[in-house]
Amino acid sequence: MTVTDRAEATPGPPRQSPLGRAWGFVRNTWRGLTSMRTALVLLFLLALAAIPGALLPQRSLNEQKVDEYIADRPVLGEWMDRFELFDVFSSFWFTAVYVLLFISLVGCILPRTVDHYRALRTPPVRVPRNLARLPHHHRVVVDGTAAEITDRARARLRGWRTEVRPGEREGEVTLSAEKGYTRELGNLAFHLALVALLVAIAVGKLFGYEGNVIVIANGGPGFCTTSPAVFDSFRTGNVNDGTGMTPMCVKVKNFRADYLDNGQAEMFTSDISYQAGEDLTTDTWRDTTIQVNHPLRVGGDRVYLQGHGYAPTFTVTFPNGETRTETIQWAPNDATTFLSSGVLRIDPPGGMYATDAERRQNQIAIEGLFAPTASFHGTLLTSVYPAMTDPAVAVDVYRGDTGLDTGRSQSIFALDQEMVRQGRLTKEDRVNLRPGESTTLSDGTEVRFDGAEEFANIQVSHDPAQQWVLVSSVVMMAGLLVSLLITRRRVWLRVTPEGTVDQRRVVVEMGGLARTDQAGWGGEFDRLRDRLLDTSDK
Repeated sequence: MTVTDRAEATPGPPRQSPLGRAWGFVRNTWRGLTSMRTALVLLFLLALAAIPGALLPQRSLNEQKVDEYIADRPVLGEWMDRFELFDVFSSFWFTAVYVLLFISLVGCILPRTVDHYRALRTPPVRVPRNLARLPHHHRVVVDGTAAEITDRARARLRGWRTEVRPGEREGEVTLSAEKGYTRELGNLAFHLALVALLVAIAVGKLFGYEGNVIVIANGGPGFCTTSPAVFDSFRTGNVNDGTGMTPMCVKVKNFRADYLDNGQAEMFTSDISYQAGEDLTTDTWRDTTIQVNHPLRVGGDRVYLQGHGYAPTFTVTFPNGETRTETIQWAPNDATTFLSSGVLRIDPPGGMYATDAERRQNQIAIEGLFAPTASFHGTLLTSVYPAMTDPAVAVDVYRGDTGLDTGRSQSIFALDQEMVRQGRLTKEDRVNLRPGESTTLSDGTEVRFDGAEEFANIQVSHDPAQQWVLVSSVVMMAGLLVSLLITRRRVWLRVTPEGTVDQRRVVVEMGGLARTDQAGWGGEFDRLRDRLLDTSDK
């Protein structure tokens, strides 16, 4: 037979069926996904994926800033929006990493949990053949029998898993002891709590909601959680449309801010009244005080005090003597001095003008700056302190069509400059005013600055899994501490008669091994040696 014939006669490896190849691919993919290395890589990717959510404006927090960001960068902003960089935490790619991390952790933890359970049921390993090769070793001759020595040592190894076995030689007895299995238990608790934390966060995102509303802090009408429309911004979970909110009404009675000498805010406090549950049917109001990080908890919801600002009040007296008084919040431009900007639109009284077109041409718009503690550099207004000690405004007063009747949304903090360029709004005056001061327009309309009220930014938040997030975090920290502080270690004793079996002198050989190179095990081994091999009664 030639070489070629022998090669042709030698059977090759069996060809695998398509189904078998598909199963092998799935098995290998699963093994790779559920490895601890993959879990660590996915955890790093999750942290990396969260960076854009911290650096870029997010629609769930401030849709206006997102629109401004895209408007300033028309090309780049559009591409970033396509990749959901302004909705990071609800994006498909962040969700994919999140789900893969969850699957990977579960696939890692379950086999390790089974292995740990089996290890707890398995007796300690037998005594090594040569104890002298261990990092810690001691040999001594003591009085007593092998059984007495091992029984005494076993009694003094409380908290250790022990097993006594006969040795290979006649009269020889061995003792195996292990301790530190709680280390692996802490490690498993840490990873299980991490999975529970991921689940709790996901449940909160699915079923939770969060609404923000600005309330004038003067005991005004407040708000009720009847629908998402009552909030200035509202974010719902993926399976929550905002219609199942806890019924509740809140009034803000006052607001107090404590500042340091440099103007830094130290604490925000607000006295509020609220109704919930049975109080809504009996019209009973309950008083309480909320502060930053000290919310009101009602029916699973939390009412947070997040911040504050100022709402200037203006009174417009029209030529026929009728007045309109409006108070509206202005946006703080400087978090240190609370120099704020905004706009106020006032519609003339009905019946004052013959036609709607004439009425629209005489609407009033007041746009400018508000300073709680004013300082003037010539005619330029600035603020030097966030508390309202010497308020003033610098405003431009417009008359014309403010767009109140157009039906389209407008910013409450700025005028539509396109209407100014078109001449539909005409600037009538530019003036600085302190409380009680006024200016008169060319048609006799008087605009008076009455002062300002403080407003509170209230957030109503509902997260059904918040308590589980806290519990999971605490368990994670406890498990991590246990896994770092506890050391796996093993101790073995081999007790052999020095001469004949009937003699009451034995050779005790002791060895120790720590599963980690933690400092201090040598000292513990020496203490164990003194305690276990001391035959005097204590």
